[in-house]
Amino acid sequence: MARLYTSKRGKSGSTRPIGKKTPSCCKYTPEEVEALVLKLAREGNSPSTIGMLLRDRYAVPLVKSVTGKTIEQILKSGQQKGTLPEDLASLVKKAEDMRKHLEKNRKDYVNKRSLAMLESKIHRLEKYYHGRGQLQPDWHYKHVVASVA
Repeated sequence: MARLYTSKRGKSGSTRPIGKKTPSCCKYTPEEVEALVLKLAREGNSPSTIGMLLRDRYAVPLVKSVTGKTIEQILKSGQQKGTLPEDLASLVKKAEDMRKHLEKNRKDYVNKRSLAMLESKIHRLEKYYHGRGQLQPDWHYKHVVASVA
């Protein structure tokens, strides 16, 4: 997603492996990788964190090349999927932290503007996920609800 009020665009931090087939350095079978994904999800890790842990600890460069499914698909089949999409959940948590900061520091105008821009991002993502059917139709972001969720 591009930056909201600047003309800059984000830059990906790493490049994905070129080949779509399983590399020779990966010693795990698809069943073992799926079991690892479900185990890491039970420990409370997000899908992006699971991908990094598999890459760094277990030398699985890309889950989709080994199993044929993405981490999200594996979690959905194992009934481990969260209620909110990961990017939306992280933005809601960030907004909640900013609100707590504003309760203590009422004159922090930079934080007020940052919170307003962050909430506009949340509303845009909410509209996107409602359109794709990935979000419950009755879910709407409200800062009072966000502090509870």
